[in-house]
Amino acid sequence: MFFARLVSRSFTRQPRRRGLIALTVALSTAISVAMLGVVLDVGDKLNAELTTYGSNIIVQPKADAVVSDLYDTGDEPDPTSFLDEGEVGNIKTIFWAYNIIDFAPSLTAHLDVASGSTDGGTVRVDGTWFNKDLALSTGDHVTAGVTTLRSWWTLEGAWPDDDADEAVVGRTLASQLGVSTGDTITLGGASGTRELTVTGVYTSGDDDDKTLYAPLADIQDLSGHAGQIEQIEVKALTTPENELSRKAAANPKLLSQADWETWYCTAYPSSIAYQIEEVITGSVAKQVRQVSAVEGNVLEKTQALMILMTGLSLVAAALAVASLSTASLVERTGEFALLKAIGASSASVIRMILGETAVIGVIGLAVGAAIGSGLAQVIGRVVFDSSITMRPMVFVLVALLIAVVLLAATTSSMRSILRIQPATALHRR
Repeated sequence: MFFARLVSRSFTRQPRRRGLIALTVALSTAISVAMLGVVLDVGDKLNAELTTYGSNIIVQPKADAVVSDLYDTGDEPDPTSFLDEGEVGNIKTIFWAYNIIDFAPSLTAHLDVASGSTDGGTVRVDGTWFNKDLALSTGDHVTAGVTTLRSWWTLEGAWPDDDADEAVVGRTLASQLGVSTGDTITLGGASGTRELTVTGVYTSGDDDDKTLYAPLADIQDLSGHAGQIEQIEVKALTTPENELSRKAAANPKLLSQADWETWYCTAYPSSIAYQIEEVITGSVAKQVRQVSAVEGNVLEKTQALMILMTGLSLVAAALAVASLSTASLVERTGEFALLKAIGASSASVIRMILGETAVIGVIGLAVGAAIGSGLAQVIGRVVFDSSITMRPMVFVLVALLIAVVLLAATTSSMRSILRIQPATALHRR
């Protein structure tokens, strides 16, 4: 009880200086909580942000994948080997099914196109799913297609219906053909002709503007490849690559049993691709390396920057607390000398100082943790348009770091107190 009264009286005697120390601790805690909270959650947010820019895994027949790797195929001729459209839904039955955000099969063909009396010649046509309702072998239903897979496209009009004779045309191709929304075009292939209604004109900003997209079933019929597809684009939430995932991507058979289990049960792009190959007959699933590389590099740099800011805030807090504590203790030299003169040991004085520091630390931590959590949410909303999940480990880690900072700062300030000679100090006063 006497110890508690001593500690409480020290706050009433120097409220301004104690308040400044608590404010310093609170600010450092707030920055540390916000930065570390974002660091531990930024991987998922960054990955979700990057997945808005298309697929990150491409599934192809083995034969075509080998040819495309060995040779430059130039203007992308019509495919010569195919996958079974009926197996596409198997993608949502793998271990990481819930990480598969969207997928869409496609079949490319070069068909004759005409609009009214205008002959447009031979153009590239992609048959695909737009908003396909798919029944899975598990009994579940999913909706997949390019409607969300191409979310960055600007579309004037509407997407085609998967069961209708409709199409969307790229901006460049629409200009060449002189067509717009509502017009009718005629496609001719090896199996006859078909009239399609243009439901929209899209702008992709790349070579896709020269392409016409139509329901997969129509292009399969016109090209004579019923039930066959050329490739599957997959958009998946993945964990950024590291040394283990890169080693597994080269040859998973070289992994030890423990490493293989870790890799297989982690949502690496290579792990998800491997599992897709297991459920799609005769397929090769490949990462879109540019997306994976960008994700890994940006994530590493972002995390390094935030950790550096956390470290600098802790260093600044240590210097500020050490300076304020030293000034406070110097002002109280007479008080400590008097305590020693009436029989208090150096250990008792140290316990009192540490008790005061602990109270300040708890107050600063509580206030800073609340502010830091709010700041992390602001960063999440502004940068990623989503909330940040604050993990308990963040608060534990910050509490330990602040405790170390306060202990180091206070210890450096107490050295002079331990050398106080009561007679000399009281005589000078």
